[in-house]
Amino acid sequence: MMKKRVKKKTCQKRNRPVFKDERYSHLCHSLIDGPGGNACSLENCRYVHDLDAFLAAKSEDLGTECYVYTTKGYCGRGVTCRFSKAHLDAQGRNIKRDDYDEKAAKTTYNGISSELQVSLRKHNYDFSRSKELIRDAEKIRDARKEREKLNKETDTASTTVIDSPKGRDADAADRVKPPIDFREKLILSPLTTVGNLPFRRICKEFGADITCGEMACALPIVKGLSQEWALTKRHESEDFFGVQLCGNNPNIISQAAQVLHDTAKVDYIDLNIGCPIDLIYQQGGGSALMRRTNILELTVRSCSNLSPQLPFTVKMRTGIYADKSVAHELLPLVEEWGAAAVTLHGRSREQRYTKHANWEYIEECASKAKSIPVIGNGDILSYEDYVERRQIAPHVSSVMIGRGALIKPWIFQEIKEKRAWSPSSSQRYELLQKYCNYGLEHWGSDTKGVENTRRFLLEWQSFLYRYIPEEVQQAPPQKINSRPQAYRGRDEMETLMSSGNSSDWVKLSEMLLGPVPQGFTFVPKHKANAF
Repeated sequence: MMKKRVKKKTCQKRNRPVFKDERYSHLCHSLIDGPGGNACSLENCRYVHDLDAFLAAKSEDLGTECYVYTTKGYCGRGVTCRFSKAHLDAQGRNIKRDDYDEKAAKTTYNGISSELQVSLRKHNYDFSRSKELIRDAEKIRDARKEREKLNKETDTASTTVIDSPKGRDADAADRVKPPIDFREKLILSPLTTVGNLPFRRICKEFGADITCGEMACALPIVKGLSQEWALTKRHESEDFFGVQLCGNNPNIISQAAQVLHDTAKVDYIDLNIGCPIDLIYQQGGGSALMRRTNILELTVRSCSNLSPQLPFTVKMRTGIYADKSVAHELLPLVEEWGAAAVTLHGRSREQRYTKHANWEYIEECASKAKSIPVIGNGDILSYEDYVERRQIAPHVSSVMIGRGALIKPWIFQEIKEKRAWSPSSSQRYELLQKYCNYGLEHWGSDTKGVENTRRFLLEWQSFLYRYIPEEVQQAPPQKINSRPQAYRGRDEMETLMSSGNSSDWVKLSEMLLGPVPQGFTFVPKHKANAF
């Protein structure tokens, strides 16, 4: 009799309902600015060309002021904007203010151009540089293995690494100083789904020194997929910005790093070898690379030699299994292979987010690094947490904050000011309003953009609700993994914001972005939002 197969728990909820906007929301771009525009030049255009029918089916405006128009002087969503009456004239045409400056209005960089997309999809992009670096890395690796084999056979203790001339950019002393210093910084962790551009803008305003985009898979980047390239977008306020890559093939990762170096404005590239997601791990990426050291060596050697002006960093966990930590062995190797910095999250893949981060082990690993900065990550939710972790791990150069920033993004300000800040419910509501404005600017102010903003706002609210105001805590400061007792806030808004019920999060979103579409439901994507 066959055993019943037990479905493994994962950190994602794959059967979540996802909103898809209706056909009527897709107006042809030729009509965006209203009547009197240029005729559509596409023979088989699949978008709506009946402006009157579109306007008749369009939902009511959500407000009398369009944030994009107010701040820039022109709203590119035109008549499709859910605040369009703020920038339409009497004839229904989109208004462009006299002070509108198209160049100044461009505040977001990166993404993929149509020319680059065609080149990647047709396999015309020149990846000869990354292929050469992979070949050099293979020569170095194979020579090292041969020496180790000879040393073992002759019982010799020599383990010196000799690089080929092309394997490294000559001597380290001849290298140009990297444009970014990872020492003594507050770094926002690359956060899948929730670490989007509007959220990073919020964190920058609160004092984050370095930001990083959401994890992007290398293969879709090389294939030119727009959805993955969207994760590389950078706001002008992000003065030190990196892109995090994930993959299982050194050739593909190296090619993705090259095309980003060639075409995008990035200050560093980070390799994720700590991702615990089952799908990524089973394909040999993420934390699986911690046991695939041959593949990891090729990846780090090739990408770190791509350019002296583009630092290549690595983010890892303690290991795969809770009872078998390997980061202390891996970190010196990654440093030897050319990584500019290493971030260590003090949990294993097996632990995910359920146990306390092991900062004693982070210190053990950091003390083994010879020259590169080691960045500690895990369980920092207050200035007191920051001080305590730095005392435990004095060899750690900087601190990276993930869930702590999601729960209270002003944590960067608290650490820099060395004191707690307890915002009122009205201040927190204004913060959500700012996030929505940034979301409408980034994803668009039409129906699709509004619902995208709502979805990401709800994902963030699934972390935000865990914040407990200082005044109602029994023994502050709040600890990140401690589940609090139920409490009533000092006003109704504070009580609503503290609710763990997703229907209350939806109510909050309706106060900011208007009514949800009919049949709308929400389920958080990641279990990391739970205690």
